[in-house]
Amino acid sequence: MRLRRRSGRALDTGRNRLLFVLGGICVGLAAVLMAWAADAAQAGFRAALSLSPLVALGLTPAGFALAALLTRNVFPNAQGSGIPQVIAARVTEDASLRRRLVSLRIAVGKVVLLGLGLACGASAGREGPTVQVGAAILAAFGRLTPDRVPGLLLAGGAAGVAAAFNTPLAGIVFAIEELGRAYDRRSAGLTVAAIVAAGLTALVALGNYTYFGSTRAGLPATVEAWAAVVGVALAGGLLGGLFSRIVILFGRGLPGRAGRMIARRPVAFAAACGLGVALCGLVSGGLVYGTGYEEARAILHGEAAARFDFAPLKLIATVLTSVSGIPGGLFAPSLAVGAGLGGWVAGLAPGVPLGALVLVGMVAYLAGVLQAPLTSFVIVVEMTQDHALVIPLMVAAFLADAASRILCRDGLYHALAEAILDRAAPSVRT
Repeated sequence: MRLRRRSGRALDTGRNRLLFVLGGICVGLAAVLMAWAADAAQAGFRAALSLSPLVALGLTPAGFALAALLTRNVFPNAQGSGIPQVIAARVTEDASLRRRLVSLRIAVGKVVLLGLGLACGASAGREGPTVQVGAAILAAFGRLTPDRVPGLLLAGGAAGVAAAFNTPLAGIVFAIEELGRAYDRRSAGLTVAAIVAAGLTALVALGNYTYFGSTRAGLPATVEAWAAVVGVALAGGLLGGLFSRIVILFGRGLPGRAGRMIARRPVAFAAACGLGVALCGLVSGGLVYGTGYEEARAILHGEAAARFDFAPLKLIATVLTSVSGIPGGLFAPSLAVGAGLGGWVAGLAPGVPLGALVLVGMVAYLAGVLQAPLTSFVIVVEMTQDHALVIPLMVAAFLADAASRILCRDGLYHALAEAILDRAAPSVRT
């Protein structure tokens, strides 16, 4: 009997490991597909703008309206980054709600509608949506082991972060800090296995790369340099907190007449948000459209100066995209806002290395938005392989997190997850 029980446990363990690894490979493939689709969509939008920048005044509102219409009527629960949906799916015991939040149907819609948004100039990233897609893929594998579904959701989301950015350590930290604040120790090793499988799959398809390219920026031990770090960290945290507070306000539903109007005419509201993004794009010379990856990389490596209006315009464009109800992530646009902030401050402090302040700005604003300082710090370090700035970036992350909480007490993703569960019904919550 003992041998049979041991044999049964060994088979269960082997099956679980296989499911997590196979799921991780599928998440890696999905991340590669989303990267290619996002690049193609942005290239198409740039081609349209080459005819005339004014094309955006019609294309962007129309694209937002269509994406919002499809999201509401064909792919409900695909809106936004998708991370709140994954968090809500992890904590609910209602299986039907969980399927509605992280189904393969939603994953397909997420990829299609994200591409549509980027093809129309939305200020959105693909990395956050990869979390929901990854969770949906692992949840599909979970039909074979229903008791492991929460762990599979955690692993799928973390694998999505790792594969999207080529940052496996950030995937692990994100799983612990953001997706699973009640971390499932039983699934810890299996989560790592899924992350490694997803990362290796993306590595084979895309090659070994550093997301923003390697940097060797350092920070001199001067009062001026550290004053600049503290200033950028606090500014980034406050701006990130302001962003989160606005998005949470819309996510919970605006009170009064404005809220009722948006609820009655969500597609028209999405079109109005698209028009606002197009206007930001025209003012910025087209810099605020899309993920912001190329703009942030250029600022970081000194290939382009950070305009004083880039960070605020990118922030506004990302707010409008986020509250419009269309699918789109926050990671890449947030890093672009932070890069713009750090690059602009570097122009006011010529004695401080540009690259150092740009990286501090990235970490600070991302930490302010997410209120997840460890994830923000680790992800930027892995993206640039710059280990000389470990201490300044850690300091910036925790200062920014503290500053963000002055304006926004609730973490963005968890507050939006609470709103999802509240709308579903109190009975579906654990």
